[in-house]
Amino acid sequence: MIVELLVVLLALYVGSRYGSLALGAISGIGLAILVFGFGLKPGNPPTDVIYIIIAAITCAGMLQAAGGMDWMIQIAERMLRKHPDHITFYAPLCTFFLTVLVGTGHVVYTLMPIICDIALKKGIRPERPCAVASVASQVGITCSPIAAAVASFVVISNANGFDVNNLQVIAITIPASIIGLLAASACSYKRGKDLDKDPAFQARCADPEMYEYMYGHSATTLGKEISKSAKTSVYIFLGAIGVIVVISLCQILGCDIRPRFATGALDDAGNPVTKPLAMNLIIQIVMLAAAAFMIICAKASPKKAVAGTVWQAGMVAVVAIYGIAWLADTYFGNYLTQMQEGLSGIVKAYPWAIAFAFFAVSVLINSQGAVVVAMLPLAYSLGIPGPVLLGVLPSVYGYFFIPNYPSDIATVNFDRSGTTVIGKYLLNHSFMMPGLVSVTVATIVGYLLTMIIY
Repeated sequence: MIVELLVVLLALYVGSRYGSLALGAISGIGLAILVFGFGLKPGNPPTDVIYIIIAAITCAGMLQAAGGMDWMIQIAERMLRKHPDHITFYAPLCTFFLTVLVGTGHVVYTLMPIICDIALKKGIRPERPCAVASVASQVGITCSPIAAAVASFVVISNANGFDVNNLQVIAITIPASIIGLLAASACSYKRGKDLDKDPAFQARCADPEMYEYMYGHSATTLGKEISKSAKTSVYIFLGAIGVIVVISLCQILGCDIRPRFATGALDDAGNPVTKPLAMNLIIQIVMLAAAAFMIICAKASPKKAVAGTVWQAGMVAVVAIYGIAWLADTYFGNYLTQMQEGLSGIVKAYPWAIAFAFFAVSVLINSQGAVVVAMLPLAYSLGIPGPVLLGVLPSVYGYFFIPNYPSDIATVNFDRSGTTVIGKYLLNHSFMMPGLVSVTVATIVGYLLTMIIY
């Protein structure tokens, strides 16, 4: 059991070192070793979750191809430039809500140079808003009704007897995450030396070429003309999200409007038993239909969508979740009894302690959706109540701990001032403090909210 666990951890570690598609592909090597080498019965690949991700990223990719994301970024930039003094608070809120709307944190790449430019021109140390904004772009994943992490939580929870939908999940994660981000922003407000007192920055300013590089141009989208079709794509996208939210809200209020279908079984009176259409299927149908409407009504180019960063990053996530979750399900499924016996005492006394396991796995796996798919079934099998797992859901974001995630690396490169850094000792980087503060506070608040509500 221990040797096979080392195989799983080694596969995750090597995959994380290579990054991108390697996370899923190298997990396949670990899966092959467990099945062919140790004779473990293979688990089940997370097909339901993968289908949701494909539908969501197809829709978001079409939105990007139609130019709709450019309009959303432009709106965010106008707000930021209108309130530059408070950019350390407003920047992370912008990146957070963009992720909530689109379902992926990769939209941050367009906005991050603008955040850095505004801070630098205002004389604010760019590290302060940039680091927490990068963290916020990932925090928003557990708050998006179309994100893989939320969809996975709903599908797995429903299968384990916790009847919850997407709207109920984000009703907990959004307020918890916002409070966590505000705490991280407050801790970042006076972080580091002011630019006029920072000797390293002043040395960069003394170099004419470096000064020109930092102050010689402005990053902006305000001059970009937004077409009518781009705006149409945003309306279609928001309409699709609205449909999902309305269906979920009606379900909560007891007036379920989902279509019902016969299951093939009969009740005691001999009448056919019907079952409502599952929310994961509704999300897939709505997202695919919205993508089609963008092609027809907003002139979104499918070829351009496939070449876009959102669609490519989403497909990388599909492969990562496919390999990682299958590997984890194979290992945990074969040793479930032993784990229940060994962990039952701790779990019964401190069910919230599962948050530490979620966080630790996320440090190795650069995907919150993959963490949910890999760890949530185990958590339910240990007898942890669904509301507790919902409360600690923000803890599935831990991959800021080792600064190898694309958004963090890109943020370091976008900060022309050189204040956002990866330290000499790797872990003393700009994202550590805001990440720890945000996730810790959000997890505590989320847990308290579920204890009050449930």
